[in-house]
Amino acid sequence: MSVTDYRVLGRTGLKVSPLCLGAMMFGGWGEPDFDASARIIDRALDSGINFIDTADVYAAGQSEEYVGRALAKSGKRDQVVLATKCHGVMGEGPNERGNSRRWIFQAVENSLRRLGTDWIDLYQIHRPDPDTDIDETLGALTDLVRQGKVRYIGSSTFPAHQVVEAQWAAERRSRERFVCEQPPYSLLVRGIEAGLLPVTEKYGMGAIVWSPLAGGWLTGRFRKGRELPRTRRAQRLPQRYDMALESNQRKLDAVEQFALLAEEAGLTLIQLALAFTLRHRAVTSAIIGPRTMEHLEGQLGADEVRLSDDVLDRIDEIVPPGVTVNPADAGWVPPELAEASLRRRP
Repeated sequence: MSVTDYRVLGRTGLKVSPLCLGAMMFGGWGEPDFDASARIIDRALDSGINFIDTADVYAAGQSEEYVGRALAKSGKRDQVVLATKCHGVMGEGPNERGNSRRWIFQAVENSLRRLGTDWIDLYQIHRPDPDTDIDETLGALTDLVRQGKVRYIGSSTFPAHQVVEAQWAAERRSRERFVCEQPPYSLLVRGIEAGLLPVTEKYGMGAIVWSPLAGGWLTGRFRKGRELPRTRRAQRLPQRYDMALESNQRKLDAVEQFALLAEEAGLTLIQLALAFTLRHRAVTSAIIGPRTMEHLEGQLGADEVRLSDDVLDRIDEIVPPGVTVNPADAGWVPPELAEASLRRRP
């Protein structure tokens, strides 16, 4: 990968690789062996990837530990843009989660320890917290930046209106602002094209998209006439994989058409899927989450594929712009949709 291949994260001047190595599968959620995980990390860095994304909640901190140990072993910490997140449940106590100042201060110390580093390049809030004022969150994050423990801050899976609210709160209260957003985006999950990506462009934010392979749907394993794979993710998130649901049948129909389109274009389905996300002008990086070396090798180089306008037009015919085939794939359900009491006058 040449120097010109790297992309600027929003308006920060920080240059990151178009493919970001997601570390969710390192540890108990995927590859439990540290040495195997370290080899994948080393191979990714050797290929030119300089961006690694993890989170405290992944395998209860084990992912962070593996990433930290691997970087210490290779001596490449200074060359890596290291990102992690907080928000998820990390203990039984009511304050060991969320976006409060109390928890953020504790969570960042825990992440620094597990990662074996003195600073985190990009510290992200993993999900919105309806119980916490965004100014409380931004105030805590601003203090961490001023202390030198965090370089930049970002959000993950925030709806467009809350991204705007955070930008306005930062301006009004002289807080550090979110420099990027991390939303779900793929051939099957295009809802962010309607509102979120235009918002990130307007505010000069980077977009680091997660699940560009749609949770495995775009790897080639899900095809008509084949026995569908039974994965841990399918067990944890049945609404995204249960083939008794019409929305998932529609996904399978779309995948079949995408597979044929990729074959016509001389590409693998994985290359088509990753190249599609990276072609959107608002997207900075796409997060790949390999569990094995084979997975990684099948995804490396996809950032060098440039899809023609004809292929992009065909993609739009299969899944129109702004459409998420199965709404369950959107990544986060607003409490107003999940709780009936928030929609009904008492």
